[in-house]
Amino acid sequence: MAAKISDVAAKAGVSVGTVSNVLNGRSTVSEHIAARVRAAVDELRYVRNDAARQLRAGRSRMLALIVHDAGNPFFAEIARGAEQRAADDGYVVLLCSSAQDEDRERLYIEQFQQQRVAGVLIAPSSASSRAVTDLVEQGTAVVVVDEETDIPGVGTVSVDDVEGGYLAASHLLGLGRRNLIYVSGPRGVRQVADRLEGARRAVGEVAGAGLEVVETPALTVLDGRDAGERLLQRAEVPDAVFAANDLLALGVLQALTMTGRVRVPEDVALIGYDDIDFAAAAVVPLSSIRQSATSMGYRAVDILLHDISGASQTLERNVQFRPSVVARASTVGP
Repeated sequence: MAAKISDVAAKAGVSVGTVSNVLNGRSTVSEHIAARVRAAVDELRYVRNDAARQLRAGRSRMLALIVHDAGNPFFAEIARGAEQRAADDGYVVLLCSSAQDEDRERLYIEQFQQQRVAGVLIAPSSASSRAVTDLVEQGTAVVVVDEETDIPGVGTVSVDDVEGGYLAASHLLGLGRRNLIYVSGPRGVRQVADRLEGARRAVGEVAGAGLEVVETPALTVLDGRDAGERLLQRAEVPDAVFAANDLLALGVLQALTMTGRVRVPEDVALIGYDDIDFAAAAVVPLSSIRQSATSMGYRAVDILLHDISGASQTLERNVQFRPSVVARASTVGP
């Protein structure tokens, strides 16, 4: 049976209140007594019931982070930045994936509310997600990540994806490519649509340039490989591909290079989006649009902790990062 705080007190020969003072780091207990309490804790392998303590306090030291896909390196980097900032103030981050399913999203939020999380970071299933509104109405601090929203009281951290799409297409056009393909993922995803808008703007500025959309069911390597195989079946392969994220781009790269008939970048220039770690390590290092995902996660927690503390100082609560081009061998050659 697990030891209780009363067992520790009995073992150390002190009151329960003294044990509590030692465990909470209060300086009212002499070092001699504190050492006895710590020895009893170690001998009994006592573990504090933080859940009960948090329920009494009405708030935990936990933050929730809900993303579309925790297996996507972009969201993993957001989580890394969030954990770094949370640790600075003694918080931990609980991470889960919604798969952009609003029902699953709401289920997670209900569970987190039962755990009395201090605040929620969320890449919502939609910009108008009801789950976000519910959190705000219940008094939970919320910051939306990788998305913008007009819900009052909600901070946001996002990237200018229209600008990112413009930069990607402009990079390809600047290399003399004119027959562009956008491997998009699902068009209903806001980031996918914004990147397409930016790419179309860039193509519209160059005479003789064209842009075609090849849609995929999801934003995965397998979907990218399927799109690449479809491109290879054409009578004329396009001279440039812009993929909506790096996972798609890596799949396209696999399909194009496995046949040996198409050279990257000589025949097809290829650029992705997110600049995940795998991009630089690809067999042909992948050009990409860099988003500072770690910085996004760090800044999102910064805003969240500001809201939780009720601090009076001014803090920018709607932050938009600007993307940049990282040119590698898949567009500019070795």
